Amino acid sequence: MTTFDDRKDAFEAKYARDEEMAFRVTARRNRLVGAWAAAKMGLTAEEADAYGKAVVQADFEEAGDEDVVRKLVGDLTAAGVDIDGAAVRRALDEQMIEARRQLMEAK
Repeated sequence: MTTFDDRKDAFEAKYARDEEMAFRVTARRNRLVGAWAAAKMGLTAEEADAYGKAVVQADFEEAGDEDVVRKLVGDLTAAGVDIDGAAVRRALDEQMIEARRQLMEAK
């Protein structure tokens, strides 16, 4: 192999690792924000766990965070919690930081 082939392979491997880590951070963030929302709705521990998984699944509906925001705002509003999209986006930002911290500590 040439040096360029080695370099290309290294860049491809790094890209794959970075993409996997970004996916894991986003999934962890969604689970954490699901727990945050579950606490606001007064769900039991089992219900909160299931809700966190549902929030992770909701992120697969479309690209970006709008599907998650829409689910959270809809569910929180239906549960009688007074909240808007901006508050949910702030929670997503805060939980993104926490998710990164947790995954960095787990390494």
